[in-house]
Amino acid sequence: MLSHLVSLSRRTVSGLITTSGCQWNDWSADYRLLSKERFNPESVFGVVRRELIDALPKNSPLLVAIDDTTSRKKGRKIPGTAWRRDSMSPPFHTNFIWGQRFIQISGIFPPEKEDAPGRAIPMDLHHAPGAKRPPKKAPPESWAEYGLASKQQSLSRQGVERIQKLRADMNSDGESERSLWVVGDGSYTNGTVLKNLPEKTVFTGRIRSDAKLHLPPTEEEVSGKLGRRLKYGKTIIRPEEVRQDSTVEWQKIPVYAAGKVHEFRYKTVGPLLWRKSGGDRPLRLVVIAPLGYRLTRHSKLLYRRPAYLICSDPDINAADLIKAYVNRWDIEVNFRDEKGLLGFNEAQVRTEAGTRLAPALAVSCYALLLLAASRVFGTNGIPSALPPPKWRKNIRRSRASTNELMNHLRFELWATAIGKSNFSHFVTPPRTHTKPEKYLPNLPSALFYAHPSA
Repeated sequence: MLSHLVSLSRRTVSGLITTSGCQWNDWSADYRLLSKERFNPESVFGVVRRELIDALPKNSPLLVAIDDTTSRKKGRKIPGTAWRRDSMSPPFHTNFIWGQRFIQISGIFPPEKEDAPGRAIPMDLHHAPGAKRPPKKAPPESWAEYGLASKQQSLSRQGVERIQKLRADMNSDGESERSLWVVGDGSYTNGTVLKNLPEKTVFTGRIRSDAKLHLPPTEEEVSGKLGRRLKYGKTIIRPEEVRQDSTVEWQKIPVYAAGKVHEFRYKTVGPLLWRKSGGDRPLRLVVIAPLGYRLTRHSKLLYRRPAYLICSDPDINAADLIKAYVNRWDIEVNFRDEKGLLGFNEAQVRTEAGTRLAPALAVSCYALLLLAASRVFGTNGIPSALPPPKWRKNIRRSRASTNELMNHLRFELWATAIGKSNFSHFVTPPRTHTKPEKYLPNLPSALFYAHPSA
C-alpha cells in the first residue's frame, strides 16, 4: 500500500513489488493477495467512514457524493469489461471506449473555515458491470433473462444498493440517528433511487429544465371527487418556468466554489411532487442562476448554464442544500487523482477477483493518504517540510494537493535513507559566478518534487 503512494513507475503488481524492493523474492503471495481475495477493501473503507463521522459535530449530517467512472482497458476477455460511453466525448459526437465501470462514494470532510474547500475522501468503491448480452441467435429465454438482469444491474439500481449499504453500516456503528445526505448528478436523479432511499437519508441531484413537477392537490380538487384519491395537483411547474417567473424572488447566498467565494442567486419552490418519485415523496426545487465569469480581465462577461436541483426533503434549508451540492465536485477531483497519480486500474490482472480488488486497493490507499493528511495537517493545512519552488511561493493555496502529499510521504520515507536531514540548500540563494557552473542531476529534488503521470 505504501508502494502505491510513493512509486515513480506504473502501478502494476510487478511495479509495486520492485518499489518495495522485493523483486528478488518469491512474488506468488503478492498475486494471491488479489486473486484469492485476501484483501478486504470494506475494512479499510470502514476505518475512513468511522474517522470521518467522529470528526463531525454530534447533530451534523454525514455528507457524501456518489458518481460513476469508466476505466479504460485493452483486453477483450477481462471480466466486467464492455463498451461504455466516453464521458470525454465532444458534445457533437458520442464516442465509446472499452473498459470497466465503477461506482464510488466519497465522504466530504468539512472545511476549517467558510472561504476554503472541504475534502472528498473515498468511502466505497464498487465494480458495477452490466448484464452480459447474449448472442444474436440465442433462444428467447436467454433474452428474457438478459432483460431482467439489465434492470437489476442498472447503474441506478447498483447505486441505490450502495447507498443502502452505507446507511446500514452507519446504523451498525451506532449512528442510526445521524442523517445521511447524498448528492449526485442527473444520472442518479430518477425514480429508482428516490423510491428506494432508506430511512434518515436525503438525496439531492440535478433535474431536467423541462421536468413536470406538480403541486400537491388542493382541497377543492380533492373534495367531492369519487374513486381513487387524487395524489397530484393539476398545476404543473417546470424548473425553467420558475427561473423565468418574476413573481418568485431571487435570493442570495455566499458559497465557496472554484477557488473563491461567489454570490449565488437562487429560487426555491416546495413542496412539489414528481411522478417518477411517487406521490408519497414531496420534493424541494432549487433553481440556481447562471454564474457570470470572464476569460480575461478585459473580456466580455460570459455566463454558465443554470442549475436545477431537487431534494427529497422539502424541509431542508435551501442554502445548506446548495452548499452541499457544490461540494459534490470534489469527487471529480478524486477520479482525476486516482487515474492520473495513483494508477487506478493499471494492474494487469485477469481473474474476476483481481479486476475487482486491484482498483479498490488503489482507492483505499488514496483514501488513507487523504485521511492521514486531514488528521495531521487539517483539511486546509499544507505540509511545510518541503518548501515550494520559487515560482509558487506567492500562490495562495486553499489546501495541499494530492501530489504534494505524495511527495511529502516520499520525503518522510526516503530522506534519511539518502542522507538528507534537511533541505536548506533548496532555499539558499545560489552564488553568482561569471562562469556558469556545471550542474548535475539532484537525486533528492528529483524524488521529492516529482510530478509523475500515468
